Amino acid sequence: MFISKYIKSLFSLIYPDVCKGCGGYLVQGETEICTKCLCELSKTGFHKQEANPAEHLFYGKIKINKATAYCHFHKGGVSQSLLHNLKYKGAKKLGIIMGELMGKETENHPISDVDYIVPVPLHPSKLKKRGYNQAEMLAQGISNIWGVPLDTKTLARVHQNATQTHKNINERYLNSLGLFDITDTETLKGKHVLLVDDVITTGATLEACAKQLSKIEGITINCMAFAIA
Repeated sequence: MFISKYIKSLFSLIYPDVCKGCGGYLVQGETEICTKCLCELSKTGFHKQEANPAEHLFYGKIKINKATAYCHFHKGGVSQSLLHNLKYKGAKKLGIIMGELMGKETENHPISDVDYIVPVPLHPSKLKKRGYNQAEMLAQGISNIWGVPLDTKTLARVHQNATQTHKNINERYLNSLGLFDITDTETLKGKHVLLVDDVITTGATLEACAKQLSKIEGITINCMAFAIA
């Protein structure tokens, strides 16, 4: 045991862990994100607000019970760096920690009163290339805090879409049409679910997922993302 700890400490000296938000060295007690970067994240507090900006995105489009995002997305800021590392740098552990932050922030609030957590799925080809689904990592982190199981089977991505970057609101909506489907209507029948994604921009992806889930009898849908642009 002592030798193992010694080797680990020696390895950390040679290859120190760095913060995925700023690139600085992490100190003892910090994991993936340094305390400074955690403090710089601009939390939304939307889960405490009725008719908040996240919920407003879905008005007149799809019935969403509650919606929120953990923090605001700032270009060039910590939130963008964390999401970039999560999506493109293989930082699976970071995603779980980000999800745990989301879970702790909303624990014991009505938005957490759900039966299942459903991550926005990746297309199988992208999942194979990336090796993991970033939304599922976030969902797993939330699950760790809430003690609510994941459902990664009912909602499926059946088509791959072009990147949403640089698309306007209408283009993002059209780009999301026909991407998702449901594989069965029984597992989530009459259930309350939380739909999870990494970032909300126009809400088009979550809207497309929610429209498919809404085909399930008696389902109630909450939505949450790590960041909102």
